[in-house]
Amino acid sequence: MKIGELAKRSGLSAATIRFYESKGLITAVSRKANGYREYPLEAVAVLNIIANAQQTGFTLDEIRQVMPGNLSNWKHEELVGMLKKKVADIEAMELKLAQGKSQLQNMIKLIECKPEDMDCDDNANRILKEMGILKSG
Repeated sequence: MKIGELAKRSGLSAATIRFYESKGLITAVSRKANGYREYPLEAVAVLNIIANAQQTGFTLDEIRQVMPGNLSNWKHEELVGMLKKKVADIEAMELKLAQGKSQLQNMIKLIECKPEDMDCDDNANRILKEMGILKSG
């Protein structure tokens, strides 16, 4: 199939497909006598795998490491190992995000608890002291 048909079937732009090809992620491409690229039907599945992997946080280099030349030749152990590592990375990121969220919520509470008679500068100092950023003095 030509690139336009592949773009339509995959939901990706022709430029994105060419980019993936230039990065070695799509390898089973032939050229016709007129120079047009001819893609096999499995290219749709490959592009879906690439797009889904990117959405879950894989880099193109990580995808290239485990992506087989054809879909019947997966590197099973490498793939499972990389997937487990990505799950661990996501869990670590979730923990950092939860900590950041908690800090922001705490800061919001501190800001909102400003005494009525306190101006903004004094409130900022109060918050920084409560957060341990400024020492009392």
